[in-house]
Amino acid sequence: MTLTEAAALLQKNKSGLRKDGSQFTKIVATVGPACSAPDKLLELVQAGVDVFRLNFSHGSHEDHLQVIQRIQAINKEHNLHIGILADLQGPKLRVGKIKDNALPLEEGDVITITNDENAPGVKDNIYMSYDQFAEDCEVGERILMDDGKLIFEVVETNKKDTVRLKALHGGVLSSNKGVNLPDTNVKLPALTEKDQEDLDFILTQDVNWIALSFVRRAEDLKPVKDALERTGHQAKVMAKIEKPEAVRNLREIIRACNGIMVARGDLGVEMPIEKLAMTQKDIISMCMQYARPVIVATQMMDSMINNPSPTRAEVTDVANAVLDGADAVMLSGETSVGKYPKLVIQYMSKIITEAEKQYWPQISNRRPSPSPQFMLYHSDVIIFSACNVAEEIGAKGIVGHTVSGYTAFKLSSFRPKSNIFIFSDQLVKLGAFNLLWGVQCFFYNRFTTTDETIQDCVDILKESGYVKSGDTIINTGSMPMGARKPTNMLKVTDVE
Repeated sequence: MTLTEAAALLQKNKSGLRKDGSQFTKIVATVGPACSAPDKLLELVQAGVDVFRLNFSHGSHEDHLQVIQRIQAINKEHNLHIGILADLQGPKLRVGKIKDNALPLEEGDVITITNDENAPGVKDNIYMSYDQFAEDCEVGERILMDDGKLIFEVVETNKKDTVRLKALHGGVLSSNKGVNLPDTNVKLPALTEKDQEDLDFILTQDVNWIALSFVRRAEDLKPVKDALERTGHQAKVMAKIEKPEAVRNLREIIRACNGIMVARGDLGVEMPIEKLAMTQKDIISMCMQYARPVIVATQMMDSMINNPSPTRAEVTDVANAVLDGADAVMLSGETSVGKYPKLVIQYMSKIITEAEKQYWPQISNRRPSPSPQFMLYHSDVIIFSACNVAEEIGAKGIVGHTVSGYTAFKLSSFRPKSNIFIFSDQLVKLGAFNLLWGVQCFFYNRFTTTDETIQDCVDILKESGYVKSGDTIINTGSMPMGARKPTNMLKVTDVE
């Protein structure tokens, strides 16, 4: 490499933001009116955001396109790889319009649900957006509305178009409130007509993750995976776990996707809420075993939608998600519509940093087992060994080279104490890798000899401020470098 080429490459990988790599757990922030302006997005990146979530339950395609372009401009200007997660709405069930937008209900009251979109929204004629509800539900099943604030029991169904529900826990039902069916075998497709329209748009954009809502089984992911294969799009598929059926089918879902989101909003409504905490821990543990990144989402800092500081319970919740081993923690309304989007990111970043001081003693019992079940290839053994060697000698970082991302996902899943530096010439994929625990991403498209490539990476890391003279790093890669084969090499390098 000539001096001119080296200088250009170093400058390309040099960012004015966030050089220290001190935070392993990533932050996902939902974009909305409160933070969609270019200067607001940049503020959130400076405060600690690694991935932006676009919620396709809200906003037009034009709105989302503007945000995507603004994030891409930030990445280009500051040489960052901030990821973009496109979150499909899924088959969200809702009641229709309620007369006067308020229907008071007491325990024992009976209401009638129909599939007539023009229903007047009175006690004996309320529309719900699930045409097969009468056919699929059974007498005795629980029906929850408005995030579980109202609880009903099915007392009668004509198996065609009408269901009668008795209120077990009353309240005031208003228009368009969500409905949860924890006991019903729902036959709705995971990808709705709206989702398909949104997916068609998403596939024209360089987003890094596509999240599918209300996944119940592995086959629900197939339409999205087929669309990605058909179009050649490089986005990764994320399954949102928000139904008890998904928890029961968790292992097959994890195997079928690239990442998991623990969507505690609907999940906490549909399952006994006292089981939610341990379910979260179990999901995170299994994701680590299968090298799938996992996001913990919903109400993490909910009070900061309106308040300038979090509650003690929220601080503990974020810290516990970090100690459980989550790859990322996510904010929804706190950044999309809240009053203090930058401040909430700053608080979350501080909590993560403090929790990570106690991370490894807490996580040691939940790190993936190097058993044959999870060590399928020779490269797995080398990657696992790299993490062990790095810990034994106190290496500053582990360097991985990847095309598919396999090395990045696997290195991250072993939760090494060292930083993980991933180099790839797959520019679009770097945004996906930015979600992974502990991973710092670099664009690198010059693969020649092994020694030259290793030296290039050392120079880039040194110039970028991640390592200094006297540090030790672990290099993983394939030999020969130009062949781009699976990882087959481990080398200890002293930074001069």
